[in-house]
Parts: sequence; C-alpha cells; structure tokens
Amino acid sequence: MTAALLTLADSRLPAGGHAHSGGVEQAIAVGVVHDPGSLSTFLRRRLATSGAVAAGLAAAACGADAGTLAVLDAEADARTPSPALRTASRQQGRGLVRVGRRAWPSAVWDALPALPHHPIALGVAAGVAGLRPRDAAQAAAYLSISGPATAAQRLLAMDPLTVAAVTARLAPEIDAVADRCRNGHFGTYLPAATDPLLDLLAEVHAARKDRFFAS
Repeated sequence: MTAALLTLADSRLPAGGHAHSGGVEQAIAVGVVHDPGSLSTFLRRRLATSGAVAAGLAAAACGADAGTLAVLDAEADARTPSPALRTASRQQGRGLVRVGRRAWPSAVWDALPALPHHPIALGVAAGVAGLRPRDAAQAAAYLSISGPATAAQRLLAMDPLTVAAVTARLAPEIDAVADRCRNGHFGTYLPAATDPLLDLLAEVHAARKDRFFAS
C-alpha cells in the first residue's frame, strides 16, 4: 500500500500536474513569492486552505459510492469560488482518471462524474489502490504544496536542495491535515477554508497570454 501512496504523490505520475503551478506563477509575477522564505509562507497558506479542502474531499471520496461522489463533487465546486481554479481542478481530475484506469483497473471509476474534481478522483484512486481515507488525505495535502514548490523552483531558478528542504519542513503540517480528515466519512470533516488572495491570483493568471503554466 505504501508503494501505491508514493505513486499517487509522485510528480512523475502523468496526470497533468506538471502543467499547473498551483497559483505560484502569478504569486511570483506580483512579488508575493520571491525567495525560499516567501515560498514557505505561500505553501503553508495553500496547505491550510485549498490543501485542507482537497484532503477532506479525497478522504471522503475514498471508498464512496456513486451518489456520494456526485455530492462530493458538488461540495468541491462550492468550496472553489474561483472559476479558474475549478477548471484547473477538473482538468487534473480528468488526467488522473485516465492514468488511474490503467494503473488500477476497476468498475469503481465508472461511478465518478464525467469530469471530476481532482481531489474526488484522487480519493477514488486511493480506494481502488487499496489505500485508506487517511492515505488519500495525505496524498492530497502533499500534492497541494509539491506542485507549487516545483514550479517555483523552475520559475525562480532556485536551488533544488533549498526547495526540497522547504517542502520537507512542512511534513508535520501535512500529516496534521491528513489526521484531521482521516475518518473519510462524508459529513464528518470537510474543510471549507478559502483564500481570497489565491482566488484573485488565479483569475488574473487565467487572463494572461504569457503564462508558462495552466494555473
């Protein structure tokens, strides 16, 4: 099961995550992120908001039936005010379903909405891979910071060792988020934290013509 969890959290998984910066490209453009310290602050902010929401949704989707998955997908919409972020989430969800069907063939995939949010697809992937809701939450929380960290490294030409250290120091906070969502039963704990700044950055970024990343 550990191997399956590592696979889901691996940036090399061809689910489309490499094309998304998690908002850090626009944060760099406006000067919010410019060095390791500001990157760490940005990642913590993202983990506490969209990362926690993704973790709760992924945990709840792990082992859920079709009806619950549809409700969770609607809950994901309600927790994602930014249209640009909703589009990015569904793009990545579609990519994860494509690779997940090949990696872990199961009829459970058919229970998903046609274009699911990424955390919902991640929870289903965790379930068919034999993982627990807590594992799904942990993968979602980790992915909420690993993608932006990698993008920042590339955009700012930062030292990879420094970025790796910034990410590694967030491990206790990732685990704490996963622990809060570990039950995975819909209605038990679905975070609803939002960040107006991140939403605004996403909308500005979506209107740009010179961007490197989709989000």
